[in-house]
Amino acid sequence: MRNSHNEYKGRLAASLTGTAETDLLQRLSLRFGIPFQAELPLGNLRVDFTKKIPIQYLKKHMMIPLEIPDGMIIAVNDPSNFEALDDLRRILGYDKAGVILSTHAAIISAINLAYDQNTGSAEEFIQDMTEESPDSIISEIGKTADLLDDTSDAPVIKLVNLMLSRAVKDRASDIHIEPYQSSLSVRYRIDGVLYNVLNLPKRIQSSLTSRIKVMANLNIAEKRLPQDGRINIKIGDKSIDIRVSVIPIAFGERVVMRLLDKTDTNFKLIDLGIDNDRFESFDSLIRLPYGIILVTGPTGSGKTTTLYAALSTINNPEINIITIEDPIEYQIEGIGQIQVNPKIGLTFASGLRSIVRQDPDVILVGEIRDLETAEIAIQSSLTGHLVFSTLHTNDAASAVTRLIDMGIEPFLVTSSVVAIIAQRLIRRLCPECREAYEPDDKALSKIGITRDALGARKFYQKKGCPACTNTGYRGRTAIFEMMLLDDNLKKLILKTSDTNQLVRNAVKSGMTTLLQDGIRKVLEGITTIEEVFRVTRI
Repeated sequence: MRNSHNEYKGRLAASLTGTAETDLLQRLSLRFGIPFQAELPLGNLRVDFTKKIPIQYLKKHMMIPLEIPDGMIIAVNDPSNFEALDDLRRILGYDKAGVILSTHAAIISAINLAYDQNTGSAEEFIQDMTEESPDSIISEIGKTADLLDDTSDAPVIKLVNLMLSRAVKDRASDIHIEPYQSSLSVRYRIDGVLYNVLNLPKRIQSSLTSRIKVMANLNIAEKRLPQDGRINIKIGDKSIDIRVSVIPIAFGERVVMRLLDKTDTNFKLIDLGIDNDRFESFDSLIRLPYGIILVTGPTGSGKTTTLYAALSTINNPEINIITIEDPIEYQIEGIGQIQVNPKIGLTFASGLRSIVRQDPDVILVGEIRDLETAEIAIQSSLTGHLVFSTLHTNDAASAVTRLIDMGIEPFLVTSSVVAIIAQRLIRRLCPECREAYEPDDKALSKIGITRDALGARKFYQKKGCPACTNTGYRGRTAIFEMMLLDDNLKKLILKTSDTNQLVRNAVKSGMTTLLQDGIRKVLEGITTIEEVFRVTRI
């Protein structure tokens, strides 16, 4: 039996690097007479077994008990591991439980889901929590590869783990822990909007903050100065990078955690939300041999994601791509990425000077913040490099005004900048619960559409359901304003940097504004009028 088990493990290892795992499992299904199911029945997943069986045991032996209409079954990945299977049946009292075969990924996903659902509630942990000293908090902390594997009994550790796992589950990008005079508020930023999720008692503030500080390798004794740190965790099959910022305010320390999911870093232009006509223009722009392409917008508008998608699209062994960023949000294979570090004199300007001596074809400058960086970026583009960068302006035309205000001569702007793209992120309506409605004449007038022009197209509004955590929205997409610097626009820039004139000229040349692109997505049923007006501030 032991030889059979080892033989299976060897064949499975080979299958994961060569032959498809499902093919092997289907053959083993015939050999052992055990049904094979690639998809597991998780609709009525029971989690009571999680109190009896450690998650590490199930992951080690790749098995999980599941409930079906006829009773219980146990999904296994190794049909020859009879000993562990019999032990599981005996512990749970499922002596007659049937067995099915399933893939490694399906079983891991089911295990993570079961233990995530049984993490308890914040209220349970708070009831057990008393004001703990920093020493006791440190002594309870262990290095854990996966938060779901953490079996610590310390309530503060369980509470932090719960907050992080639920934030990932709810697709939150930020967690805000805000102290007030007599309470502690926890808010999640989901799809760009903050939602209040927990109101905690003031007495746990010190313990909660200290736990997060220790995880981020910060000084728990220092409560008077701002601190920044990082946490790397795994939650199930997701690898999460967390940037932690702690600042002292009137009622204690305020903590903000920015969550970045490093599991899926496959950036694609097609996923950004650009319509077909402008997609072709953008695709041709990023393949130019030289020039500057600027992406503008406020913080959190998706500028970095757009630039990463552009770099990922053109990334190949034939070209040398180097970036300088603050911070490096995602690592991209095949691209040299430099982290800005002003403490040692590594700024955007000094780093950019060094980059041009590395024989690059494409350069990404995280942000043009000052005249020196702008001048070096322009010189780099004029000497045969394609330069990507960002600016904090409200629209595309304002970027020209900003560069000239910095001190860049207009003729240098027109000779180096080839395109400026402004963007915003808008929330997508939840496809599960969106409702069609008839817009009134006032709403149509506001967006510049007549009822005749509307025709048979429907408008949709938010409702709310469990799939979108009752927000009415699920996920985000981008709206774009792409200003190409053609000859007419270049001549105008040499005469004036007035934003309004530049916009009027660009629209005459065919530019679609942010508002127009947003209305297009309203007509396509992707979002709402209110959401477009919210992000464009019209």
